[in-house]
Amino acid sequence: MEQNILVSRLQQLGRHFPAVPRNLEQAPIRVAVTGAAGQIGSFLCNFIAQGRMFGPYQKVIMQLIELPAAEKVLKGLVMELNDGAYTCVQQIIPTTDPLVGFKDVDVAVLVGARPRGPGMERSDLLQANAKIFQAQGQAIDKVAKKSVKVAVVGNPANTNALICSHYAPSIPKQNFSALTRLDQGRAVSQLAERTGCQVEEVQNVTIWGNHSATQYPDTFHATIRGRPARQVVNDDAWLDGPFLSKVQKRGAEIISVMGKSSAASAAAAACDHVHDLWYGTVGNNWCNMGVISDGNQYGIPEGIMYSFPLQIATGGQWQVVNGLAINDFSRGKMDKTAKELLEERKMALGF
Repeated sequence: MEQNILVSRLQQLGRHFPAVPRNLEQAPIRVAVTGAAGQIGSFLCNFIAQGRMFGPYQKVIMQLIELPAAEKVLKGLVMELNDGAYTCVQQIIPTTDPLVGFKDVDVAVLVGARPRGPGMERSDLLQANAKIFQAQGQAIDKVAKKSVKVAVVGNPANTNALICSHYAPSIPKQNFSALTRLDQGRAVSQLAERTGCQVEEVQNVTIWGNHSATQYPDTFHATIRGRPARQVVNDDAWLDGPFLSKVQKRGAEIISVMGKSSAASAAAAACDHVHDLWYGTVGNNWCNMGVISDGNQYGIPEGIMYSFPLQIATGGQWQVVNGLAINDFSRGKMDKTAKELLEERKMALGF
């Protein structure tokens, strides 16, 4: 009853939230964004400023990092953020120096990465990004808070997160994560469209493994309107075939249609990812992130950043959802994507 009254009041407010009394204001969160002036980064910065990442009552200090070649574009982004007069923004610090950008940050969202160019082999791409994320890891290790939460968006996100953590040895490996929330959103959207339900009625879809075409969107433990998702869909051939392919190749499909990669949806997913790292998951629901595989109970090799279903406590202490039954079909998919991550680690770090 009390919850219904609260929801009713919020519905009447629209976005006219009452101002927070000075004595109830919380300390601002320092959040760094690399590649801030890029396609994803510019969406992400505006979303953060609007309160999508930390809520409408949390002030942020935005520390925006770009390459020197993009300094002019970064200046323009800051002008737009200022013109937006966002009430969640306390300060904006634009910089081309990672030691300035990562200074004392609570959260670092690493968007900037080397894209794959024409004729570039996967090993070349991994080695090029290894240099970028080595430098960023070293800077984070040197100047960020030791409690910093690092979320990697730039692809190949899982292995870039592993590289970054490798070169930031003073920060717990559990504080590094890679974005697979976009894959989760894609899977949820496909299931909602297929069954005619709302996206919020689809719960506990699992994304196993790498943010790549080998990822495994697992529906065996998902629910739709509280019922087992596979019963609701009632089409195993679709779930085990076209559905998987659609989610796995959605990024390439968007590029083929738009001529450019996902931006707004990736930024929205990054906000949801960090929000859950900061505030935790709710009830029995879980979310998906690429995290260090050490100590997992699913037979995944240790020492890689592998996407698992997670439940998260406020403050970012995550725990893999254990005890899910894994059938032979799922086992094969999970092992295939783990093998790819081991190969990526070998190419990027040499072990």
